Amino acid sequence: KAKSQNRELAFVYRIHDVPNPDKIEELATFVHALGYEFEAKKGIVNAKDINKLMKEVEGKPEENLIKTASIRSMAKAIYSTRNIGHFGLAFKYYTHFTSPIRRYPDLMAHRMLRHHLDGKNIGQKETAMYEKISIQSSEREMEAVSAERDSIKFKQVEYMMNHVGEIFDGVINGVADWGIYVQEQNTLADGMVKLSSIKSDYFEHEAKKYRIKGQRTGKVYRLGDAVKVKLVRADKDDRQLDFELIDENK
Repeated sequence: KAKSQNRELAFVYRIHDVPNPDKIEELATFVHALGYEFEAKKGIVNAKDINKLMKEVEGKPEENLIKTASIRSMAKAIYSTRNIGHFGLAFKYYTHFTSPIRRYPDLMAHRMLRHHLDGKNIGQKETAMYEKISIQSSEREMEAVSAERDSIKFKQVEYMMNHVGEIFDGVINGVADWGIYVQEQNTLADGMVKLSSIKSDYFEHEAKKYRIKGQRTGKVYRLGDAVKVKLVRADKDDRQLDFELIDENK
């Protein structure tokens, strides 16, 4: 925290808002469906609650599923001159000062700190400029993260194109009206098993239970289940993988 004679000084912070209660309630429902306890009364949690859950699932088959869902339920950390604290780290004041890869907000922090140490005042106009740059830095960071995800998905599908017809171990990480999403456990690539491709039965989506259930056999596939799948299509342009379930009971 930058202060001088009990007066708070202008600075650039890395802030992380409290999560949206609706998203936390969705996370709690998701986690409960996988068999874990997670207290979230009225969608209110603290960082300790999240960290406790992360430790509980460490090394478990559901670890990646729950960690990914937890991250998605959180607000995005951004840069700002308006401090609200950092929820994830449970810090009242937090900033980025340096890094092996130099970020522009690091340089802003350096400049502002140097101004304060030299006894120079950062006025409202200059603070507004730093806020504008903070917003731009946050936007560019989000674009970089999105580009990184796209590139990873592209390379995953490109790799899997050479393995069409092969059988893989996977974990169900999503359930929808039209199919189940499966994460292949070697590359962590996500793919779809369309319900129409499951010929052994007619499966219906039970949304509240995060599962699909066969009308005739009663067979259930639920979120977090380990399954074997066959890769039937890998489309690099669409960045999509199509799987078929391998029925081990045949």
